[in-house]
Amino acid sequence: MKKLIIASMTAMFVLTGCNTFAGLGQDVSSAGDAVSNTATDVKQKI
Repeated sequence: MKKLIIASMTAMFVLTGCNTFAGLGQDVSSAGDAVSNTATDVKQKI
């Protein structure tokens, strides 16, 4: 029974970590898109 609880807790932490890193990747991607769009806008104004 202890092994089942430990395995469940470990799986929960691993899956939570994966979701967190996936969200971080999306945030970084959004920031990169914003920088690219700003650079394009400045280039068009020049």
